[in-house]
Amino acid sequence: MARVTGIGGIFFRATDPKALAVWYATHLGITEGLWSQDAGATVFSPFPAATDYFPTDRQWMLNLRVEGLTGLIAMLQAAGIAVETRPDWDGDGSYGRFARIYDPEGTPIELWEPPAA
Repeated sequence: MARVTGIGGIFFRATDPKALAVWYATHLGITEGLWSQDAGATVFSPFPAATDYFPTDRQWMLNLRVEGLTGLIAMLQAAGIAVETRPDWDGDGSYGRFARIYDPEGTPIELWEPPAA
């Protein structure tokens, strides 16, 4: 059966594409061009237009699966990047742990550490 097998790319407009690409590579290890990622779950979920889960002036939010969220938060904070966490995002832990940052152009980035298998 014909089907989609994964996300082939993420494309978006930026005021300064080169500087933004450097920011993602420096702070999140995501390199421009082909990026080989670890296999794992990807959530595809349209949200209601009135959601308050991410800023209403943004049409989308990037969710990145991470390993070692506590250490990543410390590295980001050491680089002067504000990191938001809220206990209600983690709930009972059944979905894992979450944190939120914003790239230099204001795109919300959710950092998601899935629960241990």
